[in-house]
Amino acid sequence: MAEKQPIWTKSFVNNFVGTFFVFTVFYALLTLLPIYVLDELGGNSAQAGLVVSIFLASVILLRPFAGMMLDRFGKKSMLLVSVFVFGGITFLYATADGMAMLFIIRFLHGFSFSIATTAAGAIAADMIPPARRGEGIGYYGMSMNLAVVAGPFIALTLQPLISYEMIFLLFGLLMIAGLSCSLFVEAPAAGRPAEHTARKVSFDDLLERKSLPIAFTGFFVAIAYSSIIAFISVYAESLGLIQAAGFFFAVYAAAMLLVRPVTGRIFDAYGPDVIIIPSLVLFAAGLFLLSFTDSSWMLLLSGALIGVGYGTILPSFQTLAIQAAADHRSAYATATFFMFYDGGIALGSILLGVAAGFLGYADLYASLAAAVLLIIFVYIRASGKRSSFTESR
Repeated sequence: MAEKQPIWTKSFVNNFVGTFFVFTVFYALLTLLPIYVLDELGGNSAQAGLVVSIFLASVILLRPFAGMMLDRFGKKSMLLVSVFVFGGITFLYATADGMAMLFIIRFLHGFSFSIATTAAGAIAADMIPPARRGEGIGYYGMSMNLAVVAGPFIALTLQPLISYEMIFLLFGLLMIAGLSCSLFVEAPAAGRPAEHTARKVSFDDLLERKSLPIAFTGFFVAIAYSSIIAFISVYAESLGLIQAAGFFFAVYAAAMLLVRPVTGRIFDAYGPDVIIIPSLVLFAAGLFLLSFTDSSWMLLLSGALIGVGYGTILPSFQTLAIQAAADHRSAYATATFFMFYDGGIALGSILLGVAAGFLGYADLYASLAAAVLLIIFVYIRASGKRSSFTESR
């Protein structure tokens, strides 16, 4: 029996930790900046929302070009440059003295985030043994899931204690640590077929068409998940459960961590359907439970169900997007998947905010639970297209 190739190499660990720092700063700023706009800059709620949407808009705008940039200039080089720029811009928040300056910083920050996360994700896919890719990308995805808890916790803990300027400087120092980790990441050669020559940019220079079916499915899942990011604290406050809401993502992360080693191995051993379809059902169950939650334990149980369900879906879909493409197209596949994912989060935050005004949060979550169950059929259709793509390679 052949010995399994390792996943947790020195390079993988450094990539994992570097990604964790990037996403920790991302989620910390996502939590802190709306408060900063209202308290320090004298902005209104619309401007507080813009600091989030401007960042996401710039991320989405650059995603289609990220794969081409990584292919042309090298994944390791682009990882180092983008993480360095992301860290440098993080320090600039301490100098923002008005809304215009803050919006410019957010737009530029989104560009560097787009390249850094695409590069790190593509490098992770390249360094994981193909036979253990589901397990390995599942482990790599934990860096982002843990940051969902760490970022807001750091931001909200520091906010009453020190000045915003000091907090931004500390975030910048975190990125110096992240850059230090990135220096020790080795990007395996992906076997590029040919050197680029001067020609018009084509569709395949921007996106990976073989990853589109699963990326499109992920787009709908991301819309549903945006309701958690955008509205869970508001909904909990309306129920008088705001203190429990502080533990929601902690329970989410704990549940995800408990099942991640098992789900990744099952994915590799028995195929994606055995994992993804039950995970969609659990995600729907968590959303449905939210719709009639009236106590802390119900809110936290929904967090656990969503942690197991959605926390498994995201890395599984990312794995499928990468597996659909040729090895040398991993950067394009990663960029394609995350462009649709980012788009789903951004669009969902807007559309579901409007829907919540008509339906109320309870009915919104019930409706989303039904929608996630319908996504199972979208996934099955996408799975058939994925199979035909694979056979044609």
